[in-house]
Amino acid sequence: MLQELDKDNLAEIVAEQPVVLVQYSAGWCGNCRIMKPKFKRLAGEHENVQFVIADAENFPESRKLAKVDNLPTFAAFKDGKLVNQVQTNKLEILTDLVNEVTGN
Repeated sequence: MLQELDKDNLAEIVAEQPVVLVQYSAGWCGNCRIMKPKFKRLAGEHENVQFVIADAENFPESRKLAKVDNLPTFAAFKDGKLVNQVQTNKLEILTDLVNEVTGN
């Protein structure tokens, strides 16, 4: 499942879903735009994971859930807790993060 935040409510989603993977991005970020279709493709391959795209500039409370200091940042949450995050523009590293959080 994939959703793009339209309000600053990532904490609610993380609390409600067992596994959440977040792409923190911004409209001006070129690498974010490059990774977005790859992130969406992964969402289609992992039905048991909630994938979320969060604008790091527009949703500061959501950004605080992870230590976002560079974009794009991908954060993995399991059972309401941040388990890992990466800052990357490489699909292989993002896939490793998904596999880590899903146990594959």
